[in-house]
Amino acid sequence: MTAQQTFVIAGASLAGAKAAESLRVEEFDGRVVLIGEEAVRPYERPPLSKAYLRGEVGFEKAAVHEAAFYQEHEIELLTSTTVTSIDPAAKQVTLEPGGQLGYDQLLLATGATPRHVMIPGADLEEIHYLRSLSSCDSLREALARATRVVVVGAGWIGSEVAASARQLGKEVALIEAAQVPLERVLGTEVGTMFRDLHADHGVELHMGAGVEVFRGSNTVEEVVLADGSVVAGDLVVVGVGVSPRTELAESAGLLIDNGIVVDEHLATSLPGIWAAGDVANTYHPVLDARIRLEHWSAALNQGPVAAKNMLGQGVSYRKIPYFFSDQYDLGMEYHGFAATWDQVVYRGDRDQRELIVFWLDHGRVVAGMNVNVWDVADQIAALVSSKRVVDPHQLADVSVDLSVIGDL
Repeated sequence: MTAQQTFVIAGASLAGAKAAESLRVEEFDGRVVLIGEEAVRPYERPPLSKAYLRGEVGFEKAAVHEAAFYQEHEIELLTSTTVTSIDPAAKQVTLEPGGQLGYDQLLLATGATPRHVMIPGADLEEIHYLRSLSSCDSLREALARATRVVVVGAGWIGSEVAASARQLGKEVALIEAAQVPLERVLGTEVGTMFRDLHADHGVELHMGAGVEVFRGSNTVEEVVLADGSVVAGDLVVVGVGVSPRTELAESAGLLIDNGIVVDEHLATSLPGIWAAGDVANTYHPVLDARIRLEHWSAALNQGPVAAKNMLGQGVSYRKIPYFFSDQYDLGMEYHGFAATWDQVVYRGDRDQRELIVFWLDHGRVVAGMNVNVWDVADQIAALVSSKRVVDPHQLADVSVDLSVIGDL
């Protein structure tokens, strides 16, 4: 690589920031331009629904790097700047503001955007969506004023926001179309553990309930459910998932299918263009599946892999999917990807919420979640990676070391 080359990263996200860092770690001495729409330097999103939202930590704890990092490493960080188009033939992007910028290699780390509910009253004040630092700041200010919070959607964001609001002493109602929180990821059986967790902490639960209307004068006052029941609240937080931000890639002619389609090297369908993080639909060689991951770990680890491949190193992204959550006094980590399963195995004390849950498919561990049990992450990830057929009785037996569970 020569000093004349320019590597452009669209998206000053965790994935983008770690890619820029890795380019310098790998001794790339060309120009690195990191472009972000927000006015602040790159930060991590998990604190936005937890400690930062509750006011327990400030921005510095969420920031990916210290303020001086980018200048010290000669990374041109362009904040409040948008990439409006890509010209793959000319190998240049158009910036607003800034005009045209040529590139030798381009990484797209444009992330995802919250899905909005399109129902009557959706434009009332005090209906919030959580994704960016600014949206979190607005929500944090609103929480300070609020008495009763209604959270629509009991996925990870909704569940964590509900927990944070309760920890701040607010009355909280949690509405979810599925029968239990997190049903899509964990299944109904395991989801009951999180339902009971929220109930134990005083959350008013409305499970299996669709939202029909938001009502109020200028500010939201009520949420009307599909069955006609009414849930009162002076603040609503909607967390019903996100959509990958593919518009830029699509207009440039990249292959799109539930995100930007990339191979195991994070290469897109056009040479010299890569994608990482929430926006990337990645082929995973270990799992032999195509997965788009909306989690911190994917952004953290895909950025460096993309950077190495921009430098021609031919590295595969093979890390087993991982995410974590903290709700009240429950901390959990999840390794794997359970698209389907035919058995759930518990190891530990479910009543005390100190256990490991395994999802099995034809005798193989496809995912494992440790709940208030620590220092087992590597063993769980190894079981998923191995694709071994295991004895479920051994999995459930806490006296059997996870690392020695082998093929039947």
